[in-house]
Amino acid sequence: MTLLLTRSDILGVLDPTAILDTLRAGFHQPAPARPIRSRTDLPGPGTATALLPGVVQGVPAYTVKVNAKFPAASPALRGVVCLHDLADGSLLALMDSATITAWRTGLAVALATDLLATRASTVGVIGAGAQAAMVLRGLTELRDVTRVVVHDLDLDRSAAFLANQAIPGQTAQSPSEVAADADLVVLATWSRKPLLTAADARPGLHLTTVGADEPGKVELSAELLLRARVIVDDLELAVGMGALGNAGLGAEAAHGTLTQVLTGSRTGRETADQLTVYAPVGLPWQDLAIAWPVYQAAVAAGNDRAIDFLS
Repeated sequence: MTLLLTRSDILGVLDPTAILDTLRAGFHQPAPARPIRSRTDLPGPGTATALLPGVVQGVPAYTVKVNAKFPAASPALRGVVCLHDLADGSLLALMDSATITAWRTGLAVALATDLLATRASTVGVIGAGAQAAMVLRGLTELRDVTRVVVHDLDLDRSAAFLANQAIPGQTAQSPSEVAADADLVVLATWSRKPLLTAADARPGLHLTTVGADEPGKVELSAELLLRARVIVDDLELAVGMGALGNAGLGAEAAHGTLTQVLTGSRTGRETADQLTVYAPVGLPWQDLAIAWPVYQAAVAAGNDRAIDFLS
């Protein structure tokens, strides 16, 4: 039988602290086989992506995710995460991809951001969407956040973002204003041109660019990236479809991967006045890091919404 898990099912059993622990352990493990990430344009405004397979040491399952992104939709991402038994491939669960992706990305990004940034308690947000909200949610699990500064092209969206937070904050008129007011800035946009440049690269600033995860998407200029200590989740993907390659830079622009920083083979931030950047693309195993504990919790809670696809 295949368990069917909707957004509300997932949110009802999701434990952010436990997932952060699983993600941290996942980043410590040796890099798995080259992640397979297939992407294509759809006729119209969307793109389709498949991530397969997602594997984590010690977890007796794997994930395959198929979804599409439509910038004007809410949520912008639609699709499913398929959770399979590692022993025989049986389909254990179908899960809403938008919820799994938002939370796994938000928590994985928050983990890296907390590691690389100074202990700043004011967080800047550029792009007031669901993904930025998830990163902020993850950061509150890891550090004290006392203030938020938000900029979005849609001023009403900025105001709505703040209204949904328990943290006091204010809106900003431009990305540069956010970078000037916060020492830790998360960018999560659909931008195709740099939102911050070398002129915004003041000492001690940390920037996490979440939006540059597909070819053509750019949030930080090449000059800024070259001035910073850049950490990525996967070097080949960062060059092939992420922040580095999209800005015209190669692998030499990265200082290392998050796994290297966590395991000690590369250093992260070394001084309080260093400029650091985290530039993830997202890896298949991160879907499993949230899908497996959610599936286990749903089974334990007695969720019996299931279907037999082989009937």
